[in-house]
Amino acid sequence: MLDVGKWPVFALVPPNELRLIRQACVFGSSGNEAIYVTVNDEVFALGTNCSGCLGLGDVQSTIEPRRVDVLCGKKIVSLSYGTAPHVVIATADGEVYAWGHNGYSQLGNGTTNHGMIPAHVSTNLLNKKVVEVACGSHHTIARTLDGEVYAWGYNNSGQVGSGSTANQPTPRRVSSCLQSKVVVNIACGQLCSMAVLDSGETYGWGYNCNGQLGLGNNGNQHTPCRIAALQGINIVQIACGYAHTLALTEDGLVYAWGANSYGQLGTGNRSNQAVPVLVNLEKERLVEVAACHSTHTSAAKTQAGQVLMWGQCRGQAVASPHLTHCSSTDDVFACFATPAVTWRLLSVDGDDYLTVAQSLKKEFDCPEISDLKFLVDGKPIHVHKALLKIRCEHFRTLLNESDEDSIEIQQFSYLVYRAFLEYLYTDTINLPPEDAVGLLDLATFYRENRLKRLCQDTIKRGISEENAITLLSAAVKYEAQDLEDFCFKFSVNHLTAVTQSQAFAAMDHNLLKNFISKASRYGAFKN
Repeated sequence: MLDVGKWPVFALVPPNELRLIRQACVFGSSGNEAIYVTVNDEVFALGTNCSGCLGLGDVQSTIEPRRVDVLCGKKIVSLSYGTAPHVVIATADGEVYAWGHNGYSQLGNGTTNHGMIPAHVSTNLLNKKVVEVACGSHHTIARTLDGEVYAWGYNNSGQVGSGSTANQPTPRRVSSCLQSKVVVNIACGQLCSMAVLDSGETYGWGYNCNGQLGLGNNGNQHTPCRIAALQGINIVQIACGYAHTLALTEDGLVYAWGANSYGQLGTGNRSNQAVPVLVNLEKERLVEVAACHSTHTSAAKTQAGQVLMWGQCRGQAVASPHLTHCSSTDDVFACFATPAVTWRLLSVDGDDYLTVAQSLKKEFDCPEISDLKFLVDGKPIHVHKALLKIRCEHFRTLLNESDEDSIEIQQFSYLVYRAFLEYLYTDTINLPPEDAVGLLDLATFYRENRLKRLCQDTIKRGISEENAITLLSAAVKYEAQDLEDFCFKFSVNHLTAVTQSQAFAAMDHNLLKNFISKASRYGAFKN
């Protein structure tokens, strides 16, 4: 399952349909258009449909997904989009389809008429197998299996690499100094193009007024030019933002160059750089860099799975890489970029590998392959016997003595017991402090000492003047003496505010008497 729920445009798609999505792309000036592919290789689109960019045959906006018949069964392997927008895909068969805005011939069909439905781009590509496509604002480039690059569309700055600034109406091979070279990765900024060779060399062409080609100057480049400053450095991946570029080396380092008004180069300042500079990531080895030609945001993923971001993040300028809680670079663009778009085609294939911990977390309370369910307050919780035996001594004993596939639990609430079972799958607890007290009682009952410490930490971090008495009451109820002492001392130290809380007003009479008596002995009422 692909988690697309972080992108607002998918908010109106029913959950049962979201579960079927295997590939997706979000684009548009406000992140308000989306195309996705289902498990059955059906293609759907929704959104505002500017210039017919949804490929539905019209320009009608739709909040309900509509099927794109022409693309169903095509098996999309690469997808990119432009600003106007136009959309270009490459299929598993190596064919290219394009649709949407075409004012600059960016669809490659020889005209400037907008394309309402996906059309096969055939000129000069008929005997070529295209494996990767990339779009700038109004131009398109494509990489073939043989490592050739073709380009078409808007060319005011030389971004199609033809040696002139005339727009290119159909695909044309980018030759010049790439003539006998093998290209393995391509990317586009708004008005520039980049290519990485199998040798690790990097070439750029097109608009360069912000230094985004990394050539050491600010002059536009009408044909591909090698980035001399990266001589001897083996680049394995390139990514372009609006007017900046990121390059990942085989050693896991990142170089950046170009525009830097939002800190998108990660250099700690906001000065443009016309030559590649090394981004300081404190020796973290990186495996992926991410940028998108419609944003000023940068992201990267470490070998350990941590995700960093910098640049324009929710309108703020972040000039140095910051660690996030995101699980992928895709999430950075969903949550922090403006607009909230995807920087690449989202896919469950390829880079969506799940670690053991992530796989276990995904399978918690999932009925499909579970072999045991607990019934708590009449509600089921689906689990796996083997995992419970491995993770908890109580269950090892219980389940070795029983082969039941359903067990009813009565001494704990559904909320608490579910949190306990989820902890066994994730090593974390996700409960408000008031409910964590109930989980503490369960942890004591099952002799789960680490869980007890986690519960106590959660409660202590979450205590406030409003809930202190509630937590104190719960600690007394569950005979958690250490916690009771902590809550009592907090309440006394914030006595005025605590006694004005609703929880204090509703306090049990006997508990109130004991609290006043104990607080008096503690010296709380001395002048």
